[in-house]
Amino acid sequence: MGDIEAPNSNRPRQNVLLSVLPSKEFASSRKGILLIAEVALSFVSFVCFAASTAAAFVTVPLLEFLAALFLLFAYSTKFNERFKGFLWPLMDFMRCVSASIIFFIISIISVSKYVDSSSKAAGIFGFIATIVFALDFYLIFNELATFLKQGGESNEEPSGHQDEFSNSDDSD
Repeated sequence: MGDIEAPNSNRPRQNVLLSVLPSKEFASSRKGILLIAEVALSFVSFVCFAASTAAAFVTVPLLEFLAALFLLFAYSTKFNERFKGFLWPLMDFMRCVSASIIFFIISIISVSKYVDSSSKAAGIFGFIATIVFALDFYLIFNELATFLKQGGESNEEPSGHQDEFSNSDDSD
C-alpha cells in the first residue's frame, strides 16, 4: 500500500527549487531584470552596511531587500493577479520612490561621514541601487500615466476603480 508521506521517487527534487525561482520569461523581462537587480543590490548593500561602522543604516537595505524579494516572487508566480484588492502598481511605485530617496540619503551619509572601506562600498552600492530604484519608479510612472490617459480601459487594473475616475470626468 502506498504511504502518503513516503517520497515519490518519480518526481525529481529540483522541481521544488524551480517553483520558487522566477520563470525564465519573467526574469528576462524588463520588470524582472529590475527586480532582480534591486534584490541583489539591496542585499549587497545590506552586507556592506552590516560589516561597516555605519551599521545603523542596515535596516533600510534589509527592508528593501525583503520588499523587492516579495514583489519578485509575487510577480513571477502571478500572485498579484489573484489579489485584485491591492493596487500592485501603486504599491510598487511607492516602494521604489521611498527606496530611491532613502538609499540616496544614507549613501551620501555613509560615503561622507564614515572612513572605513565597507561604509564606502555600502555607499557606492547604495548609489547604484538609487539609480535602479529611480529607473523602476520612472518606468512604473510612465505605465500608470499611459493607463490613466487611456481612461483605464486595460484589463490589468480592476474595473471597480475605473468607475470612480470616469464619473468625475463626466461632471466637468
